Amino acid sequence: MPAYRKLMFLCAGLLSLSGPVLAADTYDLEALLRLTREHNRSLVAGRQAVAAVEAGIETASAFPNPELEYTTGSVRARVPGPLEGTARGVWISQRIEYPSQREARIGAARAATDAAGAELQGFQGGVLAEVKRRFYELLRRQAELATAREDQMLMEQIRSRVDLKVGTGEAARYELIKADAEALNAQKAAQSAALRVSQAKAALRQAVGAQLAHDFEVKGQLERPIVVPPLDTLRTEVVDRNPELQRLRAMKAQAERQLDYERSQRLPSLTLKGGRDEDPEIRAGKVGVVVSIPIFDRRRGPIDAASAQLARTRHELEGREFALQQEVEGAYRQYEMAATQVTALETGIVRQAGEALRIAEAAYRYGERGILDYLDAQRVYRSVRNELIAARYDLQVAAIEIERLRALQETQLP
Repeated sequence: MPAYRKLMFLCAGLLSLSGPVLAADTYDLEALLRLTREHNRSLVAGRQAVAAVEAGIETASAFPNPELEYTTGSVRARVPGPLEGTARGVWISQRIEYPSQREARIGAARAATDAAGAELQGFQGGVLAEVKRRFYELLRRQAELATAREDQMLMEQIRSRVDLKVGTGEAARYELIKADAEALNAQKAAQSAALRVSQAKAALRQAVGAQLAHDFEVKGQLERPIVVPPLDTLRTEVVDRNPELQRLRAMKAQAERQLDYERSQRLPSLTLKGGRDEDPEIRAGKVGVVVSIPIFDRRRGPIDAASAQLARTRHELEGREFALQQEVEGAYRQYEMAATQVTALETGIVRQAGEALRIAEAAYRYGERGILDYLDAQRVYRSVRNELIAARYDLQVAAIEIERLRALQETQLP
């Protein structure tokens, strides 16, 4: 054997032993959620927005700055006698703030921070729920791809068996035509399932963020155990813990404090003022108080606006409480329906379809049934098996929606 051929065989053997150079990273649901919390750009921007609102507390807590006034000029006598020269004055003023005004302003800023934090929590819950849905959708598509490839291999085996029977004269030619058509359909279904897996991967990466590499894999179970409390307990938890309701309650508190602040603005404002005037003949020190008298501006406009905002927030809170209770009831009914479908498919329908397929296969093998009966049984079994996969996915989606409404940020993996 020439030397270059020996070298080629040696290189090929080394490559086959070394295996793939790079392996795709594998993530479970908990790792994907952690990655989303830490690196998702929308969540990072949301946290910065909350930090900006928190700075409003510092702004509201600041005391008014004093004002320093300095004047200078020349003094000229209009009649003989007074001295001429330079006149100057230095004055400092400090506005005095009522404690009630200060407390109301700081309370409004703190309530705004609470509202921003609750809004971020709700937004994060929605992002994490989307990641969960995309994760289980990918598991669903992968399960469908596995079953489609299994069906493709089975149809190829059936087609080979029918081809052998047709060649020996044991079966009619139309059976081979039917087997060829079913094999092509199985191949097409497998290709479509592979495309849906790629689409599900892209959707999951979009939900997590760009930090998730293109060539990643996931591990998990589509039929994870799910524990959902009774409906009455869910209603209570949603009212107490839902971030959207917490945000509206914080906005209501902010509106109340803003109304208190606007009402306190009707009180006369006080400013302490002290200074010193000098001219060529006299040096005088003075202390006084500046009082603004609220005669013309009684703050009617801002007070009415604050009152309207408070009433609006109250109505929004009451309406959203009712709507969320309806949403959680709908999600719970969807969960019950999906759980019933999964139980029925797992305990009865799939098993019966598998038994019917086994009987049809045995009958076809011994010549008691034709290829059409066997293919029909195979088609029914394939359909109910895909229905089971879809029902398991629907069950997970219903549970994820309930978790989002309950504000369960952490996953509950077995």
